[in-house]
Formats: sequence, structure tokens, C-alpha cells
Amino acid sequence: MTDNLQTTQAVDDAITSRHSIRAYLSTPVPRETIEDILHVAARAPSGTNTQPWKVHVLTGAAKQRLSAAIRAAFDDPEERAKHSEEYAYYPTQWASPYIDRRRKVGWDLYGLLGIGKTDKARMHEQHGRNYAFFDAPVGLIFTIDRVMQQGSWLDYGMFLQNIMVAARARGLDTCPQAAFTQFHRIIEAQLGLADDEMVVCGMSLGHADPAAIENTLITEREPVQGFTRFHD
Repeated sequence: MTDNLQTTQAVDDAITSRHSIRAYLSTPVPRETIEDILHVAARAPSGTNTQPWKVHVLTGAAKQRLSAAIRAAFDDPEERAKHSEEYAYYPTQWASPYIDRRRKVGWDLYGLLGIGKTDKARMHEQHGRNYAFFDAPVGLIFTIDRVMQQGSWLDYGMFLQNIMVAARARGLDTCPQAAFTQFHRIIEAQLGLADDEMVVCGMSLGHADPAAIENTLITEREPVQGFTRFHD
């Protein structure tokens, strides 16, 4: 019984301690650790065992090249306007409570960083940090074969969650990043993606910087009673 309780606690701790980290130490993550995390994450379920995930791991110069290429486009308004997401991650028409939660997390983050609601320059700079993977030593880009449909994207979400939980179990942190999807054409060119590969998202991986104020942001969650109906 004690072993079961310890296992439950360890799993629960890895899940509940996970939150998006937006500032990292430069401490390297060994390749063996990355491979271990991906090995564990690959146990995610997928319809008829299709395993639709493909992972591109970037470190060192490769990560810097991708970050520089995207940041150059992001900082140039005319160039940035040429890039758009290949799929709709967010709704085209927002409604409550979703828009309220979105606004709250945005302003909570900016509040911690001292960014005012009219400070467009600092907002731009903070958003741009996405493309440096928030200075994490490891950047991950996830792709999927274009022939796969909505069910495979659901499977992909479970794979991504497994990565984040397995990272926490090893004392590491992550931040999943849809921001990369806008610049999928740059990613395709930089990584030499095949025509049938579609960018799903990016993710930062590394050791959280304990001195960074933005890492203290813990987003709220709806209580179970708010999203659950029991049918007896």
C-alpha cells in the first residue's frame, strides 16, 4: 500500500507542479535525458497505434539559427505580415469564459513583468522571447504528417503532455508554444522539413530560472464541479 501511495503522489506531483516556464538557466540537458523523456512520452495512446508524432530537437547553433531567422521576421512588420498560422489554434470568435481566461493570464504575466497595457514595445519584446525558447538550452519543434486527421491531433496532445510530465519527474521544466506556428515556413526551411510535414507547435525544455519573476505565475484552474456532470 505504501508503494502505491508513493507512486500516486509522485505522478500527481509531476502533473500538478507543471506550469509554463518562461525563463531558463543555461544549464545543459544531456541528450540521454532528452531521449529518456521522449521514450517515456511515446507510450501515449494513439488510435490504432498510429503514433503520429515527429520531434525535432534543437540545441546549440541549430537552435540559435532558427531563433534568429524567426526573430528577424517577427521584428520586421512588413515581413511579419507575410506569415500566418497554417491551422486555427484559437477560435475565430471568442466567447466567455474562454476570452476572460485568456485575458487574465496575459495581464497577470504582464503585471508581474511591469508591462503596462499601452506598452506595445515591451509586449512585443516579451512575445518575441518565445522564439528564443525563453533561453532554454533545448528547443523542440513538433510536426505531423498532413494526411492525419483530427483524431491524431488529439493523440498528439497526449504525447505532448507526457513529455511535460516526464520532464517534471526529472526536475526539468517546459513551456508548450503555439507561437511558432505563425512562422512555419521559416521552420520548414531551417529544418528541411518534407512537404508532408506540418508544424504542430514548439516547446522549451530546461531548468527554470528561480530568480525570474515570470516563473512565479501559476494560472488558475476551474474546480471539478465547474466542468463535470455526474450522471447516476
